[in-house]
Amino acid sequence: MDDEMERFDYVIVGGGMVADAAARGIRELDTVGSIGVFSADADEPYARPALSKKLWTDPDFTWEKVPLGTAADTGADIRLNTLVTSIDRVGKSVTLGSGESVEYDRLLLATGATPRTLDTPESDRIIYFRSADDYRTLRSLANDGAHVVVAGGGYIASEIAASLATNGVSVDLIYPHSVLGSSRFTAEIARRFEALFVEGGVNLVRERRVDSVSESSEGVEVVLDDGVKMSADAVVFGLGADPVVALAEDAGLVVDDGVVVDETLKTSDGSVWAAGDIARYPDPILGSTRVEHVDNAKEMGAAAGRSLAGADEPYSHTPYFYSQVFGTRWEAVGTLDPEGDILQINLDDDRAVVYYRDDEGKPVGVLLWQVEDARDAARQVLADAPTDEAALAQRIS
Repeated sequence: MDDEMERFDYVIVGGGMVADAAARGIRELDTVGSIGVFSADADEPYARPALSKKLWTDPDFTWEKVPLGTAADTGADIRLNTLVTSIDRVGKSVTLGSGESVEYDRLLLATGATPRTLDTPESDRIIYFRSADDYRTLRSLANDGAHVVVAGGGYIASEIAASLATNGVSVDLIYPHSVLGSSRFTAEIARRFEALFVEGGVNLVRERRVDSVSESSEGVEVVLDDGVKMSADAVVFGLGADPVVALAEDAGLVVDDGVVVDETLKTSDGSVWAAGDIARYPDPILGSTRVEHVDNAKEMGAAAGRSLAGADEPYSHTPYFYSQVFGTRWEAVGTLDPEGDILQINLDDDRAVVYYRDDEGKPVGVLLWQVEDARDAARQVLADAPTDEAALAQRIS
């Protein structure tokens, strides 16, 4: 009987966009090393932003364009529906849900984030939107004329509400704020943002939260925190997400609101790296931070792959994040805190730049509302940190 343990030069735990980018990063420097990707997902790595955006808004963008082709392009051995349950740092191996163990030379943790949930029944009609399976389930329910309740005021909830409404679905959007987007935008921009949904036919339910959900004979019944009941074909939650760090914690790695890594994305163990949603890293502009957005997933994943393969280079990319609803797009770099000191520059009737500043007047975040090709300029503003308001107002036009 052969008891020899399976072994890979590189083991990646997680099967999202970070895993794809990391495998490609490895191949930039190592064209022959074996790569094993162990993913709890049912799908190979895919472009996650499409799930709430392009798949709903671009009829020419079909599901066949969503997978990233990781295995074909990199030769990585991808094991789907495979949970990694523990890490043996001394023996340099991971244990799978099946009980099997796999040895590694270098290990990358890319376990991502998991959506926050309420105490609700298990049902295909109650969706905490995150995965390709969630997209497929919602798509099957979102027929023209269907009625869907969406709960949450962040990126996912607003994008899903807009996408559903664009596809002929009747949508109630429930959120806790008095104005949609007010947790990150100025009052003026938030009013513009909310108006897009009113014009798009979304029914806005302000300053409310979902208290409970139950299944009914025709779909679901949603009860709000004021006792109001709403019936719908489905309810979709976008309540934010939490980094999946239990595997790292159990292995004794340093965790502090994310797995702590150095500038090369290495953890407190010299043979283990972390990247993506779970990684708390030293950004050269933002300082110690953790970012849950696609630009960071791609850029950090690629940098981690190169680092695993022997590159001695710091991860110096300051990521941007973005959203798009009803044809209106915004991008941002840094921290958007509307409670702080703000300078808003309206470039014209449609476009605006908003600088979010700290107590010393230094910009710590930049919002680009309908402004294109200005990400690098925004990064430079944060790096330079000018405090002169007149000069700051001229930086991006």
